[in-house]
Amino acid sequence: MHLLRFCADCVADTLHNVCPNCGGGFSPRPIRPARNWKGDNDTTHFPPSPKGKHRPVDVTTHEIFAGPIRGMPVARR
Repeated sequence: MHLLRFCADCVADTLHNVCPNCGGGFSPRPIRPARNWKGDNDTTHFPPSPKGKHRPVDVTTHEIFAGPIRGMPVARR
């Protein structure tokens, strides 16, 4: 499992349910996107791991990244 933890308020209000690392959505077990949206950050290049990773989010950069895909249903990303 991909262990990145974000608080519920950040997921809803800041990240708009778009993972800043892969473009997938947030759920108890995140849905990985079907397409490599960002930086080869997919399961082919980085398989799921039990180790968590700290990756701070730059809000401005995330808005640019998430804008085109946040309205897309997670299962279709």
